[in-house]
Amino acid sequence: MTLIVAGIGFAIRGAILGDLGTQFGFTKTDLGTITGGGLVGFGLVILLASAIADRVGYGKLLAVAFGLHITSVIVTISATPIYGDGSGGNANAYWALYIGMFMFAIGNGIVEAVINPLTATLYPEERTHYLNVLHAGWPAGLIIGGVLAFAFASSDAALAQVRWEILIGLYMIPTLIYGTMLYRAHFPVSDTAVAGVTVKSMLKEFAAPVLLFLLLLHAMVGYVELGTDSWIVNIMQNVIQGQAFLLFIYTSALMFVLRFFAGPIVHRINPLGLLFASSMVATAGLLMLGSSATGITIIVAATVYGAGKTFFWPTMLGVVSEQFPRGGALTLGAVGGIGMLSAGLLGGPGIGYKQDYFATQYLQEQHPALYEVYKAPSERGFLMFPRITGLDGAKVGAVLEASSGSLTTVENEYKGALIRASAHGGQMALKWTALVPLMMTLGFLGLIVYFRSRGGYSAVSINKDGSGLSTR
Repeated sequence: MTLIVAGIGFAIRGAILGDLGTQFGFTKTDLGTITGGGLVGFGLVILLASAIADRVGYGKLLAVAFGLHITSVIVTISATPIYGDGSGGNANAYWALYIGMFMFAIGNGIVEAVINPLTATLYPEERTHYLNVLHAGWPAGLIIGGVLAFAFASSDAALAQVRWEILIGLYMIPTLIYGTMLYRAHFPVSDTAVAGVTVKSMLKEFAAPVLLFLLLLHAMVGYVELGTDSWIVNIMQNVIQGQAFLLFIYTSALMFVLRFFAGPIVHRINPLGLLFASSMVATAGLLMLGSSATGITIIVAATVYGAGKTFFWPTMLGVVSEQFPRGGALTLGAVGGIGMLSAGLLGGPGIGYKQDYFATQYLQEQHPALYEVYKAPSERGFLMFPRITGLDGAKVGAVLEASSGSLTTVENEYKGALIRASAHGGQMALKWTALVPLMMTLGFLGLIVYFRSRGGYSAVSINKDGSGLSTR
């Protein structure tokens, strides 16, 4: 239920990016930074929550997460009255949205600090499989959120456009359900607590080069999976207008089903083999999505990409849990934390920047006068890349959301050019993002070779009496 909450919130927040850009005049880079705030908070809190989970108790931590999920709704929707009262305008709305998403992410981080070690404790013999089953809750939430977004979000909603503030409030329903469930839940004691493993001993696990390399790979997972997913509806909306939500729902449903079959696959090719194959498939999927322009090719591309990203996150958790069991909640928290930090600080803003860069480049080359009309009032940068002046979200949104019949012939020509520029920027961003899973492919191949040189991959467990470790 907690992952369903996270999935619904993530899907709806991604679906309303266009509404936020239109209402508040944000650029793609601004929107990427705001969505990044919904991931950075996760990364910052999960390590702390993981370190104290055994001492504070799983139930108490989940109660804190419950409070944060509720409060985040109130803070997020306050952006509209703040923007409308004339006191701070765009800047105040930006910070209300950023802080609200930040709080939501902190709640998600606390949840992740609990549910992963809890699952590893409940299913010590099949951790990778049941972590995948657990994380099927995430795409389940994406499906629910995607259906709601398809029906009610943005100007081309299938049923009727609903204010984004109402859509944001809908994830309070599953939040109240899991909050009620907490009163009846009884949680087991973790393996590390039973064995008397201290936080100091957990920290020593981070001296292992293999663990550090796995953390680096998971930073790439966060970038390519969550960074891309936070933008995919917004990007594909300009390529397959009116159908992007259906594509998002389809890939989420594919992920939901496939995660229940991780166990049989792992038994055949082991977790590293699964991750290696997934990286190759995800690379191909992103390249195909960045090149496809028609219905059937986009469906094929989405299928490939959806299958490729399915097993990344939970299988990485499984590998770390099986190879470094003495790290307990702390090492699992580090995996989730670095993945979310990467998605929030690099994936969301980086993919937004790439869209601005290539859309701007297209307009400057093809329609320079049009670019001067629709460019944003200020420059934005990303890391060491050059600062650019992207497109003003409010101006562009006003044209894109207007019906063709209400526009003049010239304005319809402008609209067509802006759609082509946005589609070009989004698809080029996906192509460049494909470099990340390509690097992951090489990394997982290196780990496969390493473990084979040591006799093959095998899971490690803590002896029940705390006397040491054993392999199986």
